Amino acid sequence: MPISSKITPFASAVLTALAAQALPADAATKEKCFGVARAGLNGCAAGPGTKCAGTSTVDYQGNAWTLVDKGTCLDIELPATADGSPRMPSLEAIDRDLPA
Repeated sequence: MPISSKITPFASAVLTALAAQALPADAATKEKCFGVARAGLNGCAAGPGTKCAGTSTVDYQGNAWTLVDKGTCLDIELPATADGSPRMPSLEAIDRDLPA
């Protein structure tokens, strides 16, 4: 067996291990932000009426979330609701803009 054929699986294993270690560190720099996702662009487990990622049916659905950089959620500017009241993001699910 040539040396190069032994190195490739080893290198692949090393790269896979390094990638797996990078994911938790990256996840630590993100947080769930509710009420900011456009319809169909939410993260998983959005709440009643959705099954998983990409299944929200209402823009800015209050129980749907998306990952954002940690510390930025509450600074996201959203358009006002239909009645003109402010629409604010949240770090927890909220009862706003829910599907009928």
